[in-house]
Amino acid sequence: MKTASHVDDAAASGANAPLSTATILLMAACGATSVANVYYVQPLLDAVAIEFSISNAAVGGVITATQLGCALALLFVVPLGDLLNRKVLLCVELALLAFMLLVVSVSPSPILLLIGMAGLGLLGTAVTQGIIAYAATLSSPSDRGRTIGTIQSGVLVGVLGARSLSGVVADLAGWRTVFVVSALLAVAMLFLFLRSLPRLSIAPTKLKYPQLLLSMVNLLAKERVLQVRGVLGMMVFAAFGAFWSALVLPLRAEPYQLPYTVIGAFGFLGIAGALAAARAGRLADRGLGEQTTCLALLCMIVAWAPIALLPHSLLVLSLGIVLLDLGGQAVHVINQSMIFKTRPEMHSRLVGCYMLFYAAGLGLGAIAATYTFSQAGWAGVCWLGLGISAAALVFWSMTRHTLSVPPITGEYWKPRL
Repeated sequence: MKTASHVDDAAASGANAPLSTATILLMAACGATSVANVYYVQPLLDAVAIEFSISNAAVGGVITATQLGCALALLFVVPLGDLLNRKVLLCVELALLAFMLLVVSVSPSPILLLIGMAGLGLLGTAVTQGIIAYAATLSSPSDRGRTIGTIQSGVLVGVLGARSLSGVVADLAGWRTVFVVSALLAVAMLFLFLRSLPRLSIAPTKLKYPQLLLSMVNLLAKERVLQVRGVLGMMVFAAFGAFWSALVLPLRAEPYQLPYTVIGAFGFLGIAGALAAARAGRLADRGLGEQTTCLALLCMIVAWAPIALLPHSLLVLSLGIVLLDLGGQAVHVINQSMIFKTRPEMHSRLVGCYMLFYAAGLGLGAIAATYTFSQAGWAGVCWLGLGISAAALVFWSMTRHTLSVPPITGEYWKPRL
């Protein structure tokens, strides 16, 4: 068995030993339980609104606060993985995540709730993205793809399963218990990490922290592929945020008045779309990324027709959910594939920059959808989602021929005048 120092030596030499299956699965499980914290509250919005006397127009701000925390993590916390001992950093973040979950579970006021939700977004995102970067560093080149793919699958399960788990727990013991249970999961992951993960103390970059942050600013300002595919991703996830944030409101109202367990179960419909969208990555590798993007965006546009029939048929709504997730996940996979090809040596910072667009889209979509629902009902939400999806298709058609510009080279931390 290799000692921790052997792992450090292997990492430094670029010849890492393969991670055990148990370690990879542990990291995937932690990714799932961490990212789920960003999504637990979505099917619980009406319960939160009732308890704190928040209007339907304003309750989407709870989601927006969470996404603000995600954005802060991607900007200021995730890059720390290139400077500090990643195992120690992850363990500290898990401890803080458990504490913030308990804060949310006992929040006596809307202000403290919003602060707590921003904290969940920050720490849940930091742990999830930190695990991915840590696994990539520990893995040997021959196993890196398999390792990252497994962990990404865990993250996807966490995203899709969060709504169902929160619905079940909320029905059994109230919405606050959801966050108590998640705090216990975070503590369990912390102890497993302390016992099981190898130590890795080397820093992948010698840049100082301000230089590292500046390199991300320059990536956002100068990297054309990141800009275009990032904006496209923001629009796609704005449509996602609009749908998932507003869905609970009509389903809890008459004539359905569904329990949270059933509402959360709709999240599992996205698994079919997400698994099918995995094919998009292989199509992108074959040079068919743009064509697949077009088909995926058309799929999202078509999805709003069955979604609009929610007042008449939950079965037809289910078809719309599958189509929406299929199209959105396909665009997401292709975006990442195209972005990572531009600067492969800056993978973690590219992830952080791209996911900023993702967080912004979800947050803006959530607040826009809940306000629209209060003014125009479910039909208004569907028109909003259709408009965002159609705008994404127009944006893609206007920019798809502009990505042949070669990427900028050189030291990204230095300002360019």
